[in-house]
Amino acid sequence: MTTKTCNINENKSHCTCTFSCGKKGVCCECLDYHRSRGELPGCYFPKDAERTGDRSIANFIAVVKQQGSSFLK
Repeated sequence: MTTKTCNINENKSHCTCTFSCGKKGVCCECLDYHRSRGELPGCYFPKDAERTGDRSIANFIAVVKQQGSSFLK
């Protein structure tokens, strides 16, 4: 098994989350945090939806239904 290290600075350079927290750039911790709350991280949302702070899966589904999925890259 190969161990991979997290490149926090590189991750921060393309992180779209507008909120400040200790997990920015540490994607595995961010994913774990949001999954434990039944949410998705901000990087799963387009900019306008991310800024609302609503990370719920229901909101993600509503956004995709309204805007399509072209924002997912």
